[in-house]
Amino acid sequence: METHDTGPIHDLFVIGGGINGCGIARDAAGRGLKVALAEMNDLAWATSSASTKLFHGGLRYLEYFEFRLVREALKEREVLLAAMPHISWPMRFILPYHRDMRFDSETPTSRLLSRFMPWMKGRRPAWLIRLGLFLYDNLGGRKILPGTASVSLKDTPEGAPLKSRFEHAYEYSDCWVQDARLVVLNARDAAARGARIMTRTRVVGATRSDDLWLVETEDAEGQRQTHRARALVNAGGPWVSDVIKGTLRINSSEDIRLVRGSHIVVKKLYDHDKCYFLQGTDGRIIFAIPYEEDFTLIGTTDAEHEDPSQKPVCTPEEADYLRDFAGKYFKKQIRPEDIVWTYSGVRPLYDDGASSATAATREYVLSLDDAGAPLLNVFGGKITTYRKLAEAAMARIAPFFPGMDEDWTAGVALPGGDFPVAGVRTLLKGLRKDYPFLSDFWALRLVRCYGTEVRKVLGDAKTVGDLGRSFGGTVTARELDWAIKNEWVRTAEDFLWRRTKLGLRLTEAEIARIDGYIKAALVPIG
Repeated sequence: METHDTGPIHDLFVIGGGINGCGIARDAAGRGLKVALAEMNDLAWATSSASTKLFHGGLRYLEYFEFRLVREALKEREVLLAAMPHISWPMRFILPYHRDMRFDSETPTSRLLSRFMPWMKGRRPAWLIRLGLFLYDNLGGRKILPGTASVSLKDTPEGAPLKSRFEHAYEYSDCWVQDARLVVLNARDAAARGARIMTRTRVVGATRSDDLWLVETEDAEGQRQTHRARALVNAGGPWVSDVIKGTLRINSSEDIRLVRGSHIVVKKLYDHDKCYFLQGTDGRIIFAIPYEEDFTLIGTTDAEHEDPSQKPVCTPEEADYLRDFAGKYFKKQIRPEDIVWTYSGVRPLYDDGASSATAATREYVLSLDDAGAPLLNVFGGKITTYRKLAEAAMARIAPFFPGMDEDWTAGVALPGGDFPVAGVRTLLKGLRKDYPFLSDFWALRLVRCYGTEVRKVLGDAKTVGDLGRSFGGTVTARELDWAIKNEWVRTAEDFLWRRTKLGLRLTEAEIARIDGYIKAALVPIG
């Protein structure tokens, strides 16, 4: 059955519910535009929930001379941190140094050193790392995050988990972010500002009609609807080219390069709260990051991924690569049975003709097709610069919306983020006082999910029993009801692997009970 949109004409229709699509929808809605967004699966279903979960400038991108990208990302770290201190927080990174460190031979810096300092034989010298960290500290106008320091690895907590050959390291700052929650919070804020967010709704076609787009969607029940919009944004991520050539039937020479990044999650490797930036003898780098209190996250790889319809998975070879890479640094060797979870995401990088996946640019490209009603195609981008990408997208379509409001998102908190960067401890103290039945882990998890909105989730509960049915792992009926009503949760997977990472802590039977509860709760809605 098909229905036509007889309501108001949308100013902007966004295809894609990842971080770029939701960021653009939020920005546009906040400028007073009428916005609709369609995502064919759950929010953050693909790339945006499968990152290394860092707001970072990209230290290694300096070796590719991507100074504009790094500067923009470094400046954004602190802007974003201030807007969402519940889901993002500062972290210190330990970069152990050893003379065996090597460049990726494809980097411009490597080629320059090979030409003018051939005796280095591809080694990454300490003076160059210090120069890179100096630039990293100063390119972005750092105000909140502490700068670089030298660290001894002898008889220190930072050196304790590492092999004895590592005696010296550098320590610098970047930020953690809960990537999938970032997407959901942008969608929630967009909806609060009037945007219509449609999940599990596929765009099956779109055509220009005079000065409008007619966008046909199909929801999970097979219902089709035609929407009218003055402009269309294609933020399809890995499917951006498929949308252009398949859904919109437009010829285009622009394309993306799909690069798979895989991660492994293992039992906790060390006890402190700092991360490790590990350099390999093959020129690549990986991170080892404290994860969800009891685990260590290790990643990422860079591998070509040909088909976006093929769900990315961490292959056994990639898992072995990450285990072996980390094993060159850590005393404790990671066995295959130590891996508790793996995940993989596809980065849709703009195809600039680079010779390798690692060398492909992380810059975003916005391509405007104004042969009729405007179409903006979004290629590439990284999670740290999503807000700037959204501003740039609005600048590209601004000529079609005279009188549109100015940039506004810098410094505006996302839902639950209206408290100081250093205010988590105060928030936790107040929460534990008002809800004394919460354990330390439970209270911290809720604050890191919901920030100042946590009391809306818990309501007037005086005991654990007041939160309704308990499903294990601190999951209760009241929290599930909140997520269903406010965060577009439709399955246990949505809640356990994207709104939270509690899937790491629950049994299959507990997950099945959560899925059954969600399905039953949706019956009156559907």
